[in-house]
Amino acid sequence: MFRRLLFVAYFLEVGLLLVLVPWSGFWELNYFLGMFPPLVYAIRNNYIRGAVSGLGIVNLLVGFYDLSDLLMTRRFGDTMRREAT
Repeated sequence: MFRRLLFVAYFLEVGLLLVLVPWSGFWELNYFLGMFPPLVYAIRNNYIRGAVSGLGIVNLLVGFYDLSDLLMTRRFGDTMRREAT
């Protein structure tokens, strides 16, 4: 159960970061932009930012789904799983 809680925390944290960071100022202050100047155009593209935020939304959905599954399993035990099969 502790391992599942760690996975939930991981998915929620990564999801929030992927949703928020592409639209912050931190996104353009990147070490790799100085090393690879052609990346500047890709990083500043709003479609790329939207794609990264979309991955963050997917991570959030997976985290919330796993959290709800964990809470339902803990609340109702294995009875719901037996009824579903």
